[in-house]
Amino acid sequence: MPRSILLSPPSRCLVMGIVNITPDSFSGDGLGRERDIIAAAVAQSVKFFQAGVDILDIGGESTRPGAAYIPAQEEAQRVAPVIAALRAELPDVAISIDTYKASVAQAALSAGADIINDVWAFQADPDMAAVAQAANCPVILMHNRSKPGHAEIDRVLGGSYTAPDYGAGFLRVVCQEMADLAQNAIKAGVSGDRIILDPGVGFGKTPAQNMALIEGIDVIRAIGYPVLLGASRKSFMGRVLNLPADDRRDPTLATTALAVQRGAAIVRVHDVEENVKVVRMTEAMLQAGKAARAERG
Repeated sequence: MPRSILLSPPSRCLVMGIVNITPDSFSGDGLGRERDIIAAAVAQSVKFFQAGVDILDIGGESTRPGAAYIPAQEEAQRVAPVIAALRAELPDVAISIDTYKASVAQAALSAGADIINDVWAFQADPDMAAVAQAANCPVILMHNRSKPGHAEIDRVLGGSYTAPDYGAGFLRVVCQEMADLAQNAIKAGVSGDRIILDPGVGFGKTPAQNMALIEGIDVIRAIGYPVLLGASRKSFMGRVLNLPADDRRDPTLATTALAVQRGAAIVRVHDVEENVKVVRMTEAMLQAGKAARAERG
């Protein structure tokens, strides 16, 4: 069953492909304006599958700074038919629903989704934990200190959420807060072996803090759960390199290579084919290096 892919730490880094069923994705890849959204989503997902994707992440509401709120019923109507079509077309690929609303997650699971990816880690909707518990499915809990009304918008570089004051020891503080998110989910009845942690790159962090999270994935792993990195095309790259969202593929590939080296379990990306190649090549080099060191004694 596809959801079993995350019921134990994966033996290799998994690639999650982003399928945005929205008209206003920050990266310009949203399918919400397509005449036949289901057909467009299936076509994109089949392309991802042929490129080696492991998980499809389906989202019906943009989380970019300044995005409009979508009522749960409308969001469910966007994603559920797409998920049903993808489950029929690609039965061997895991499907994740990117939502923080319990009713949307339930509709997605009923349509064939396997994983809940909650950018608010059950904090936005108190019913989400019960949905996850009943489904006994993998859950991705993201660290998120962003505030919808607190963002900086640049015409070229896009928006970024303003970072709060984390005090001394940024990485230590975030790790403690992520450990608390996991424990809260367990207390709500979610099995610990179903939890994946996402450090929330781009959500209430400065560019330097976002890069510190990526470099510190091995530290985050020490909390005791698999780690997902969602850095693809994020605005911190634009601010470091002065690049718009549609020119951040190569910087994303750099973050992917480092994430694999640091032990990430999943990378969530827009450009699946290129990132799959980077993941597999980085793993091959790491394995060769390990063998060479063993031979040297």
